[in-house]
Amino acid sequence: MKRVLGLWRAGLAALLLWCAMPALAAELPPLTLADATAKQAVILDTRPSYFYQGWPMAGEKQGGHVVGAESLSAEWKYSDEEWAQALKDKGLSPDKPVALYGEPRGVAEVARLLRQQGIKQLFELQGWKEAPREHLARWQQLVYPLWLADLQAGKPVAAAPKGDWKLFEVAWGAPKAYLLSHIPGAGYIDTNSLEEEPLWNKVSDEALKKLLLDNGIRHNTTVILYGRNTMAAARAAHMMMYAGVEDVRLLDGGLDAWFVQHLRTETGLANTFKPAKDFGVTIPAHPEYYTTLEQAKTLLKQPDGALVSVRTWDEFVGNTSGYSYIKPKGDIPGAKWGRGGVDANSMSDFHNPDGTMKPAREILAMWDEWNIEPNQQAAFYCGTGWRASEAFFYAWLMDWKRISVYDGGWYEWSMDPKNPIVTGERKPQS
Repeated sequence: MKRVLGLWRAGLAALLLWCAMPALAAELPPLTLADATAKQAVILDTRPSYFYQGWPMAGEKQGGHVVGAESLSAEWKYSDEEWAQALKDKGLSPDKPVALYGEPRGVAEVARLLRQQGIKQLFELQGWKEAPREHLARWQQLVYPLWLADLQAGKPVAAAPKGDWKLFEVAWGAPKAYLLSHIPGAGYIDTNSLEEEPLWNKVSDEALKKLLLDNGIRHNTTVILYGRNTMAAARAAHMMMYAGVEDVRLLDGGLDAWFVQHLRTETGLANTFKPAKDFGVTIPAHPEYYTTLEQAKTLLKQPDGALVSVRTWDEFVGNTSGYSYIKPKGDIPGAKWGRGGVDANSMSDFHNPDGTMKPAREILAMWDEWNIEPNQQAAFYCGTGWRASEAFFYAWLMDWKRISVYDGGWYEWSMDPKNPIVTGERKPQS
């Protein structure tokens, strides 16, 4: 009985604290946008990242974030070790004022977390809903769970597909996890049907065309992709864009984002679609999205070229190859380090704590350190193409004009002993 009473009291205390959060937000001194600018305050958007990226909230005519704002969602959970880097990335320090905006509870939660990190000069931004906004160039292509759920339910949604649309889960191998739980109505694409040995490069254009037609995909079909690892979905997205699918979208944060919202899933065999008779355009419609070994070598000599290694630092300097089936260690001389994650299965450098895409300004800052710029002709590569495809998709979302994936990557390059290899610590070239 005492245990039950104790749990009841603890629950009541938590409920009272949550209910009090709007009041806590109200305690923050108000600050106008003009005054925030004058004080050189850091402006923080505390809403979910999809509103920051460009999706409008209910009742809004415009989406996106206040011009110049950083994103720090109340939904994110940083470890103690991660907080230091987060504060650095967002320009936060005890000597700088911070103006927060968003829903009251979100503002209150972020304010509480910042106080724990020693950030005390906190204000609540006034008039943010009417302030000028900016957004990710192609925010519509990075969808979020509640938007997808509304689309499935036939409800009106922003940036709705113009015609036929299809949803697919993408993963490697047989759909074992898919059979146990997947988003309702999703088809299934095995990456083995997109890649082939020995290098796990793209299948032939004819094989790619057959895969698309078998799944009822034409050039004007809106294709929404998700994965248990977003890299797999990005791999499929790149190949579909290369082929000529005009409207390819990724579920930001992947299946985990769907689970977090407690949305309905289903079990059983993959949904199948009526095959399409013709694709509608010649494949590939965008051959420029694909870079070969010889083109990669040419790019290294190009004054405005950037061959970008999307790998871990340990892979880049040669401490590990990153893969059990790739023996040589090191990287391509002249390549620029585009960051990656903690290992070959991670793109955490590009992700918020919940697995969604980081703000463009943070990705651009990472790339700028290695002189990777939007006006360059950039080809992204990794070991076998998955991480590179995600970096490619993010660059495309930011409207980079001359981008591609060097499909062979480190696997192909390192297989030929005639190709030079570099190892060891190194810094960006000017």
